[in-house]
Amino acid sequence: MYDLGARRVLVTGTGPLGCVPAELGMRSRNGQCAPELQQAAALFNPQLVQMLTNLNTKIGGHVFIAANAQQMHMDFISDPQAYGFVTSKVACCGQGPYNGIGLCTPASNLCPNRDLYAFWDPFHPSEKANKFIVQQIMSGSNKYMNPMNLSTIMALDSIE
Repeated sequence: MYDLGARRVLVTGTGPLGCVPAELGMRSRNGQCAPELQQAAALFNPQLVQMLTNLNTKIGGHVFIAANAQQMHMDFISDPQAYGFVTSKVACCGQGPYNGIGLCTPASNLCPNRDLYAFWDPFHPSEKANKFIVQQIMSGSNKYMNPMNLSTIMALDSIE
């Protein structure tokens, strides 16, 4: 990508694979995240950051920026009420346990207010949850963005 002219590439790590309603619906009996999938994400994401750091070192700049999607999601999964959600376990639209089985179709259960749910369907964050994620991409700390957030990148690029 760099050789083709890309000068800024935002790379998003994997989210909390074991905590999405689809996995809760298939694997969880008590609402707990699937530990083996969470472990896989916990192993992958730091390796992704290290790989991007190595690429940036080789290139000699901050071309590749890592977004820690797992941490962004885990904030509202761990404490949904702090973000205005009633739940982070049940999808707004779906079927079966946690509304986590199948796709969102006309036959699905549909919540009365999607802004109260962290997940829209068995896999995807709701619009409100995505707004929190975008806020972290734009102005989040190094807890979420490595080596810097998008606002910092844009400020640097405007003076170059």
